[in-house]
Amino acid sequence: MDRIRKSFRLFVLFAVIFILGAFTGRFFTDKITDTDVRGAAKIFGLEMTQSEIDSLLPGLEDARTAYLAHRKMTPSNDLGPALWFNPVLPGMNIPIGPDKVNFGKAPKVSMPKNRDELAWYTVRELAELIRSKQISSEELTRFFLDRLKKYDPQLHCVVTLTEELAIEQAKRADAEIKAGKYRGLLHGIPYGAKDLLAARKYKTTWGSVPFKDQVLDYDATVIQKLDAAGAVLCAKLTMGELAWGDVWFGEMTRNPWDTKTGSSGSSAGSASSVSAGLLPFAIGTETLGSIVSPSTVCGTTGLRPSYGRVSRHGAMALSWSMDKIGPICRSVEDCAIVFQAIQGPDPMDVSLIPAAFHYDANFDPRQLKIGYLKQDFARRYPFHDQDSVALQKMREMGFKLVPIELPSSPDLSIILSAESAAAFDELTLSGRDDLMRRQIKNAWPNSFREARFIPAVEYLQANRLRTKLMQEMQKVFQEVDVYINPSWGSRSLNITNHTGHPCVVIPNGFRNGRPTSLTFTGKLFEEGKILSLAKIYQEATEHHKQHPQL
Repeated sequence: MDRIRKSFRLFVLFAVIFILGAFTGRFFTDKITDTDVRGAAKIFGLEMTQSEIDSLLPGLEDARTAYLAHRKMTPSNDLGPALWFNPVLPGMNIPIGPDKVNFGKAPKVSMPKNRDELAWYTVRELAELIRSKQISSEELTRFFLDRLKKYDPQLHCVVTLTEELAIEQAKRADAEIKAGKYRGLLHGIPYGAKDLLAARKYKTTWGSVPFKDQVLDYDATVIQKLDAAGAVLCAKLTMGELAWGDVWFGEMTRNPWDTKTGSSGSSAGSASSVSAGLLPFAIGTETLGSIVSPSTVCGTTGLRPSYGRVSRHGAMALSWSMDKIGPICRSVEDCAIVFQAIQGPDPMDVSLIPAAFHYDANFDPRQLKIGYLKQDFARRYPFHDQDSVALQKMREMGFKLVPIELPSSPDLSIILSAESAAAFDELTLSGRDDLMRRQIKNAWPNSFREARFIPAVEYLQANRLRTKLMQEMQKVFQEVDVYINPSWGSRSLNITNHTGHPCVVIPNGFRNGRPTSLTFTGKLFEEGKILSLAKIYQEATEHHKQHPQL
């Protein structure tokens, strides 16, 4: 009897191993049948005759053998495909030559009587305090580290405090400034980085349980560039799990204006920390709304640069043809300051496109042709009233707004689905996707599995339609230099994340006690123009100067 039980246990064990192996794709023993082909063809919307199916079967067996061989060499997330998206079309003019940047006269600023007010100073104001030696970088860094420690238990916006590194960088900044080596407006300024950017010696968790102990032994290019500018890294900030939503392996990151609600995703901690005055600025990323959405919810100012502007080396890859890195700040001017530091060439990222950054604080954007999405603004949507007031304010300021409409756009969602599934295929094949926090239909584990059923032909066809959409958007920007659109009540967010166009999102009021926002969208690689327009509007209002009471 014991021998029978033992044999039965072995049988069950081998059966489980076989099932797991078949599920994860490690081996197959069954031949592909005509029934399998008909089922797959039904998913793809194709009909085939029996003779056509018979002709397919040997090739499908060979293809499956190749797939299994490829899986034995599953690359890590940092290895991109040998296909690179280029948003620049023939005949498109982009700025060339050296950068031309003028931030204008320094503000007159002094230390506040109540030091807590430093929490709401802009980067430009804090830079002047440091440059004029009214405060040291170390003092300022300790001030913000203390705020992070005090309020993170309430907001849950920090994954890792980088306190040791921050104090070291701050002391170095003070020594350099004392010696007359002033690096510029970010020298000695504390900041935080979304936790998909690698920082040597610290965890880079990507907000997900399977990676929560991951340490990458190098710095992302953005971190390197900010270090070269003299900025001080104080914290790795929360993000939606693998850059989706505001769900990660810790507590939900909170909106400082209403701590019962989340701060949106996926740059959740970046927006929350800046909004709450825990840091002067932070770095976020956007693939399909992850700078615009949390900036809207938290009342911060965010810049989503053109695709190909900022190096993604050392950043988690979600979609190689859509990922973008940008600053989240208190003001448009701060976004320009941070953007200047992080943009530009990097031999480690072949997707970068050489283009100059032109920005002049004295430029009058009334010279620009400015459009607005008339039909979108005419609809009833949550921010309608605030947006209507903003448009009227701009007209009162002397801007002539030209009504325009965006082209119709096909559903291109399979591009992000296919690329993200490829980026994290190891999770699906290994079954480690079961460790992820969110296991619902509309979450990554299921999305990755669904993407396995996207034919390569359909992925390429979607990208051809994407080219057509880019051509249509090029026609739009032959009419205007910049256009204004609702941040959430418009197709612009989806379209421009696929075409690679830049935008600036700024607070423009409040609804039910929470911030609302307005978006300025511009031509590829002409961030300077949308920054100039957004800046002059922002400075004519007081919305960005309102602060949550924690």
